[in-house]
Amino acid sequence: MLKFLLPVLLAIVGIGAGVGAGLILKPAQSEEQAETKATAHDLGDCPPSDAEHAPGQLIDAASLIDSEYVKLNNQFIIPIITDTRVAALVVMSATIEIKSGNTELVYSREPKLRDLFLQTFFDHASIGRFSGEFTNSSNLGPLREELLIVAKRVLGDAVTGVLLTDMVRQDS
Repeated sequence: MLKFLLPVLLAIVGIGAGVGAGLILKPAQSEEQAETKATAHDLGDCPPSDAEHAPGQLIDAASLIDSEYVKLNNQFIIPIITDTRVAALVVMSATIEIKSGNTELVYSREPKLRDLFLQTFFDHASIGRFSGEFTNSSNLGPLREELLIVAKRVLGDAVTGVLLTDMVRQDS
């Protein structure tokens, strides 16, 4: 009987110790976080839309239900020109986040969208934003904002975001 009882007791003690350690070692919630959560709960605030999220912030899954993603067919090739020669090439892929049911709109206007995206990429390259740490958020943030503005000009309010899905730089 003791053979069977001892492992069960050890398991119960182990689980209890694990739960106790987890509660003790849990990071303390700052007053500011607690106050923000309480205020949001009291006011009945809804979480912001996915377009308003800061980088690294979690996105509510419910806000993504009405979204579709349309990958543009071909990659964008952007030359980086320094001293009148091509010093590097940046190759990018883009995906458009749209409201559900607008996939055909994106494909029907893709040539115009690609043309304006390329011009935006070339402008971005000409001011040196693809040099150095070009994947830094301080360089890519303004690029995404400009691409979203361009996409809204072509596709209207159907667009909710522009995602840069692949990016490679090849120096010559």
